[in-house]
Amino acid sequence: MVLELVIGVVLFIVLPILAMAIKITIEYERGVIFRLGRLLGVRGPGLFLIIPVIDSMVKVDLRITAIDVPRQRIVTKDNVTIDVDAVVYYKVFDPIKAIVNVEDYQIATSFIAQTTLRDVLGQVELDYLLQNRDELNKQLQKMIDESTEGWGIKVT
Repeated sequence: MVLELVIGVVLFIVLPILAMAIKITIEYERGVIFRLGRLLGVRGPGLFLIIPVIDSMVKVDLRITAIDVPRQRIVTKDNVTIDVDAVVYYKVFDPIKAIVNVEDYQIATSFIAQTTLRDVLGQVELDYLLQNRDELNKQLQKMIDESTEGWGIKVT
């Protein structure tokens, strides 16, 4: 009777701890592992173990993500006010940089896209903007990509 009680108590304590130690990431995810705040590295995809309470994990999605850049009111070089919106497609290529180098890479990418959009389109005249949209798109993509490269983000 006492042995069964001891086994029951041990299982009651050990099973939840073991469940917290088992982590699974899907093929398109990676887990960035920290041990007591120090970076250990990236794990995944698949099943792996961490030390509960000591280790923590942040999941990072490696798929291409689309962000809707909110409508921006921009004054062009020839003092014409226009409303512009955009969509930015990006992909995390380095999960460690995306977690360690910037607080929230999704919000930061959105903000850098907004400011770059205002900056680039504010330097051109309306006629140029309407005639050279593809060229401006490439310029925007290059500038945003240069800004986000240090965060482990590739803008497509």
